[in-house]
Amino acid sequence: MSARRTKFYLDKREGKAMGVCAGLADYTGIDVILVRVGVVLLTIFALGPVALVAYLVLGWLAKDKPREFYDADPAETKFWQGVRAKPSNSVRDVRARFRDIDRRLADVETHVTSHNSRLAAEIDALR
Repeated sequence: MSARRTKFYLDKREGKAMGVCAGLADYTGIDVILVRVGVVLLTIFALGPVALVAYLVLGWLAKDKPREFYDADPAETKFWQGVRAKPSNSVRDVRARFRDIDRRLADVETHVTSHNSRLAAEIDALR
């Protein structure tokens, strides 16, 4: 079974302690430094030991990021971050892309199948 791209994983390569902050940054698309600063500030000023326990439990329960995700294209990584953030927008964007491709393909088909004598002459010249 292949790994799911919409699941949270620990990022051990980019991580400092357990890879939790790097995994959160990869999952959400937020810069890893901002996530680390946010976790430290939450631990100090808001949640205290609860944040530390939550960090340790998350680091213990979450799985490591699969190897095939480390060499992913940045555009693909950005796409999957968008899918995780708002799946309904992702579906809408994919449908819009397919509609655009379908429209352009219909335009090409119309151009090729129309009675374009110049195009027919060029095609015959290539034979």
